[in-house]
Amino acid sequence: MYLTKKESDRLLVFVAAELARRRRADGLRLNLPEARAIIADAIHEGARQGKSVSELMAFGRTILNAEEVQSGVTSLLQMLMVEPMFPDGQKLVCVHDPVGSPQQAEEEEMPGCYRLAQEGIEINVGRATAQVVVRNMGDRPIQIGSHFHFFEVNPELDFNRIAAFGFRLDIPAGTTIRFEPGDERTVDLVAFGGERRVEGLNSLTDGDLDDPEVKRRAVARAAAEGFKGVQYG
Repeated sequence: MYLTKKESDRLLVFVAAELARRRRADGLRLNLPEARAIIADAIHEGARQGKSVSELMAFGRTILNAEEVQSGVTSLLQMLMVEPMFPDGQKLVCVHDPVGSPQQAEEEEMPGCYRLAQEGIEINVGRATAQVVVRNMGDRPIQIGSHFHFFEVNPELDFNRIAAFGFRLDIPAGTTIRFEPGDERTVDLVAFGGERRVEGLNSLTDGDLDDPEVKRRAVARAAAEGFKGVQYG
């Protein structure tokens, strides 16, 4: 058989739809790919039989209902777009809410959704904290991530680096603080948790934060490499 890409895709839809029909006949609720396939296949066949675009848009909503699909499918499948071949060429058929409106399934939760608590979340409870005044002495913006060892941040940031040894920004994980050129601000820091070991970054520490010799070497490296703020210690 010599098939075009479109013809191969049509056969793939049919195979997936046939599997979905068998599972539905066995009393199984369909997942998202199965629901899409069975509706798309019916629309393709409807176009082949001479139905119009408007007829297929309405027909696509009658093939499945919410009781025949798994939890979450109704919320995920809010629109299905199919491009079947009509006697006068290929056209786009858009079916909105093909297995019912999400509002019809009040107890249904979309997969991956969040259940948010009413109260706020307090982070970094019980850890040592510190504050330092930071000034960007460079000519470019500097952005620092939440878990970067603050002692090792960009050498153009001027602050009491020794006071920041073993600390990071006291902000939610994955967030950042940006310092524009000339900016000066006070930032809150929090002590590292876990094993309290820092490797890499600017290679100033490379060891245990609670080891006095590691700290001494880190301060010496920072001074030798021109990191601003070491003198404040």
